[in-house]
Amino acid sequence: MAGVPAAGFNRGSGVFLSTFEKQLDSKRRIVVPQDFRAALSGPFDGIFCFPSIEADCLEAGGKSLFDRYQGVIDELPFGDPLRSALETSVLGGMARLSFDSAGRITLPDTLCEMFGLTDWVAVVGLGERFQIWSREAFQAHRAAQRELARDGLAAMRAQQRTARIGGVA
Repeated sequence: MAGVPAAGFNRGSGVFLSTFEKQLDSKRRIVVPQDFRAALSGPFDGIFCFPSIEADCLEAGGKSLFDRYQGVIDELPFGDPLRSALETSVLGGMARLSFDSAGRITLPDTLCEMFGLTDWVAVVGLGERFQIWSREAFQAHRAAQRELARDGLAAMRAQQRTARIGGVA
């Protein structure tokens, strides 16, 4: 899959768009798409990466993504079970991954093993964050998400039509 250039976005825009297939090398390194590297800003030249809490993949992004999760956690009082679960799942599973001179990151063994990342991976832009999937798992996920989006949009349109008709009467 070829990525669509994020034309018009400046360095640090924080917007991750498109899907790219990348090969994981023998040292578990992948080249992060140039558009994604350009979307990052801040003093840390790399990404924050952790096991996604919503899907069987890795979630990644810049400091703004880290700050967003930290903000959600900070809203909860100490001792709250949800706070503890988020701290363990997000912060406890997070790795700071620096870019090398070729724009690659090295994925930790534990994260690769968790989601079967062994050869080809899909790097999927989701706006303010991106995900790293095994290619096969992403193909199934994408099909399911497309169906959910299609059905959800059809239901929303039907609701809007019903509301317009009901509002006219």
